[in-house]
Amino acid sequence: MEKFVLLLELIGTVAFAVSGAVTALKKQMDVFGVCIMGVTAACGGGAVRDVLLGRVPPVMFCEPIYALTAVLTSLVTFFLALRRVAWMRSHLFERLLLVSDAVGLGVFTAVGVDAAVRTGFAGESFFTVFLAVLTGVGGGVLRDVMAGDRPYIFVKHFYACASLIGALLCRALWDVAGRAGAMLLCLLAVSVLRVLAARYRWSLPKAPLD
Repeated sequence: MEKFVLLLELIGTVAFAVSGAVTALKKQMDVFGVCIMGVTAACGGGAVRDVLLGRVPPVMFCEPIYALTAVLTSLVTFFLALRRVAWMRSHLFERLLLVSDAVGLGVFTAVGVDAAVRTGFAGESFFTVFLAVLTGVGGGVLRDVMAGDRPYIFVKHFYACASLIGALLCRALWDVAGRAGAMLLCLLAVSVLRVLAARYRWSLPKAPLD
């Protein structure tokens, strides 16, 4: 089971590292900036989660596999862009980026629930769900702030709400479907909601003041 969770975490790490690296490339950052943004997007949410759980230093510093995976992914993305690979400017790449971001959000939401339950907060449902959403969206918020952008989750599409729904579903099904089943259903639900929100431009209501 631990190998299953590790596999999910690495998939999420790669997915979010790509999104961080692409954001850095769009901001014309150098290779160091690309790597930092990739690591921030991939590991930032988990680091904040670990601090709240009392895991100091955070897991990303104790088990370098996550940060190293993010760095490697960022370097590959940078060198593909450096060689001006044509498909990185295609609609296919945009779709792949969306899917990877959706999968990453689903993975880290599920991992957040798992971390809370395994640390002994299974009875604290509010905290468990909060921690799961923080794990899912935290890296993206840090990425956007470092890039000088308004955090994506506050302005576009059905993003944090997809993570929230997935976290609630995961916690509700934890004792019914089991650890692996609940995490997989969470991953699936969040990913589908994220893709549909982008496809059909679902957004929360806004109140114009002008």
